[in-house]
Amino acid sequence: MLGIGTPELLVIFIVALIVLGPERLPEVARMLGRAMAELRRATSGLTDELHNAKIMLEEQTQAAMRERTKPKFPEVPPTPRPPSSLTDFGPEAPAQPAAPAAENASPAAEKTDDEQREG
Repeated sequence: MLGIGTPELLVIFIVALIVLGPERLPEVARMLGRAMAELRRATSGLTDELHNAKIMLEEQTQAAMRERTKPKFPEVPPTPRPPSSLTDFGPEAPAQPAAPAAENASPAAEKTDDEQREG
């Protein structure tokens, strides 16, 4: 609390009893208790209000940062190119794969066109 221990509270109670008397002491203690409770409620409300304001400020800051990092102009996809001729409908057709080489071809089968005409 305020660094006040049991001995200090006992001294404060005895002094209050002497100054205020036994009739008025319970009244003053009740008023002091109500004042302390009201002070706690007020500070609790203020603390909650400050906490909510802090959260709102952080959210606004994050929203501003997101808005700041967003591009100013939306990215527009490129428009498709119209076909220039009737055969131009899309990307180039893939090249035809080369015919597979004969793996078991004999050297006699590998004659050129001239050799075939002669032979």
